[in-house]
Amino acid sequence: KSANPQWREQFDFHYFSDRKDMLDIEVWRKDNKKHEELLGTCQVDITALPMKQTNCLELPLEKHPGSLLMLVAVAPCTGVSVSDLCVCPLGEPSERQQISQRYCIKNSFRDIKDIGFLQVKVLKAVDLLAADFAGKSDPFCVLELGNDSLQTHTVYKNLNPEWNKVFTFPIKDIHDVLEVTVFDEDGDKPPDFLGKVAIPLLSV
Repeated sequence: KSANPQWREQFDFHYFSDRKDMLDIEVWRKDNKKHEELLGTCQVDITALPMKQTNCLELPLEKHPGSLLMLVAVAPCTGVSVSDLCVCPLGEPSERQQISQRYCIKNSFRDIKDIGFLQVKVLKAVDLLAADFAGKSDPFCVLELGNDSLQTHTVYKNLNPEWNKVFTFPIKDIHDVLEVTVFDEDGDKPPDFLGKVAIPLLSV
């Protein structure tokens, strides 16, 4: 019930140089669970923004009244990685030693924001639901931790896909929950939901 909403939410997107350079933003309104209406869209050209500083942007909504005020910072990724299983970032004993030293009790207050990190090896899925008429699916896996999101590649025409990927996330809140969702890629349409599991960090 507001024409001037304040969200005050932060989202971290892992921006890789081989991705497109435009950030697309949509503003929606909801009357109830079934009715939604688009209030406007805008775009941010990431390549035009100065690096390593917070940019305050007031973006007019295209073809609709109103504007969106946001802060955008483009900075080098720290603590986030995607790799193949054979080059796992924590495979080296020397790296493990450095990490043990970094998070030992005597260094606990050196950097308050550096709580730790989570490494997830996404190996495979078994006996997935068949989402296509041919009795197959095109599955990919999405990992979400807080507002961070990373995903695997798609394995086509397979109900027992093997991804063998290693994902590393920085942890910002020890009470966060890792959500792992499997989707079926469906061309230009939204992906179909194939299943989900939620893992509280405190249970790891």
